[in-house]
Amino acid sequence: MDKPVNIAVIYYSSTGTIAEIARVMAETAEKTDAHVRLRKVAELAPRAAIDANPAWSANLTATADIPVAEADDIVWADGVLIGSPTRFGNIAAQLKQFLDTLGPVWQQGLLAGKAYSGFTSAGTGHGGHESTLLALSHTFHHFGGIIVPPGYTDPAKFSDGNPYGTSHFDQGGTAPVDDTTRAAAGVQAERLVRYARAAKDA
Repeated sequence: MDKPVNIAVIYYSSTGTIAEIARVMAETAEKTDAHVRLRKVAELAPRAAIDANPAWSANLTATADIPVAEADDIVWADGVLIGSPTRFGNIAAQLKQFLDTLGPVWQQGLLAGKAYSGFTSAGTGHGGHESTLLALSHTFHHFGGIIVPPGYTDPAKFSDGNPYGTSHFDQGGTAPVDDTTRAAAGVQAERLVRYARAAKDA
């Protein structure tokens, strides 16, 4: 019997795309009998900016019941899935701010030895999908984490086409998360759980 494994799915989402991918990953991990914490990072944008975009405001309301991430969520986890929309080829400031608060637990060595993997979305086909995931992996290196990319390890990944992590092309907010992205997210979550369990047993 597999030993229990703890998985944290931590994300930032403005208009809901990343929130949906995170939900799919959390549900997939739960189906593997993992203990899962789904967490969003705190919103930093001014309310006026949020209210100016109906999708942003709607997502804030729709995810109001999801707890805000804390350092303990990563310390608790054996595996961590972290997601952010791309911002000029990099992660969003909201997620970066959360990561920047992890210095105290990093200094204690509490972030090392865990399995980490990232996911993203972008409004254009070449708008930073890969560079955002690679930028996020820099943090995983500093944590001393075990980076678990999905690669092309499942037929679904040849449809999604991104070996670095799940990414969704939302066509400027006009294309919601589809079955291709959901399948890729499921593959990535299952793979992360498997390697998190192996790392915990090592």
